[in-house]
Amino acid sequence: MRHFGHIAAEVRQRLFHRQPGDFTVDSPASTLAMALGATLYSPATRPRLADDIVKQAAHGVMSMVLCLEDAIGDADVEDAEDNLVRQLATLGDLAGRDRLPLLFVRVRTPEQIPDLTRRLGPAARLLSGFVLPKFTEERGVPFLEALTDAESGAGHRLFAMPVLESPELLHLETRADTLAAIARTVDKYRERVLALRLGVTDFCSVYGLRRAPDMTAYDLQIVATVIADVVNVLGRADGTGFTVTGPVWEYFRLQERMFKPQLRQSPFHGTAEELRTTLIEHDLDGLLREIELDRANGLHGKTCIHPSHVLPVHALSVVSQEEFTDATDILRPARSGGGVVRSSYTNKMNEVKPHRAWAERTLRRAEVFGVARENVGFVELLAAGRGTF
Repeated sequence: MRHFGHIAAEVRQRLFHRQPGDFTVDSPASTLAMALGATLYSPATRPRLADDIVKQAAHGVMSMVLCLEDAIGDADVEDAEDNLVRQLATLGDLAGRDRLPLLFVRVRTPEQIPDLTRRLGPAARLLSGFVLPKFTEERGVPFLEALTDAESGAGHRLFAMPVLESPELLHLETRADTLAAIARTVDKYRERVLALRLGVTDFCSVYGLRRAPDMTAYDLQIVATVIADVVNVLGRADGTGFTVTGPVWEYFRLQERMFKPQLRQSPFHGTAEELRTTLIEHDLDGLLREIELDRANGLHGKTCIHPSHVLPVHALSVVSQEEFTDATDILRPARSGGGVVRSSYTNKMNEVKPHRAWAERTLRRAEVFGVARENVGFVELLAAGRGTF
């Protein structure tokens, strides 16, 4: 698997100073956590689910969640499970494992994990793990124990992706204790936890909120404070933290706007103006802004509910030439003693010790998403992904 692998090799050569790296389902967890990128959710009830997965893989999707929880009705669970088992059996005949995204199943109960693994039989090899809803210490431990048992039966590594979305995490009077308990739990099962996902839609539901398409999750202060606290406790760069992924973007069609579009015209000069119009018409200008704010706030990757969201997430995950140059300068062995050095771009100072963790994380991102050429930005990457570059 490789990000932007669906783009012709000669186009990638024009786009990238350093190509995105290959990875497999057996790559180290730290690589896979960064490689998740835009994780596309799909209801497990879809009648052509196997074909959908193959199609999305061909368009650059690197991770998918097949949902048995909020994406389907309570009365549809049994049918959804049966469909999931049938579709994954079919999927094994349609494509080899190296041509598929990382696949996860979002379950409702711990008992579903070993049951589905058993029912899938040989097709269980297609799964990389399970998404665990409404995760707290009390509810999470049974899920993680069930995952451990299922892994033994499946015969290969299975990861957990807990979803942080419970009211106890949102409410101020219980947040600190809930976060501390979650931290103890995921640390105990660290080798099984690939990433932590934020359930911002559930956060909003507690207070009857819903952000508009021209607002980001960070404009909702009650949500922004939870994101900050989750990163504070669970996203630290000192070796104790985990990858925390960005919240879902809910919009994919034109809505009535109160505010002006958030995309400047200058990056979209010439023929790219049509691309800018398309992004605005599909409310993706707000998504682009939120992706940038995700990274600025310590989040990596994003939950997605529409295929049109995938390419923007991946385009904005590519490391720029400037970021790459600064990161490599900071991490030079000769700078191990610290100090301050002017960036070779002459527009900032790089402080070696304070910026080391940032530089290390940037180079990990570069290994997976590649490094853009000097004059290539997100507009060119978006255009290439849409076949217009």
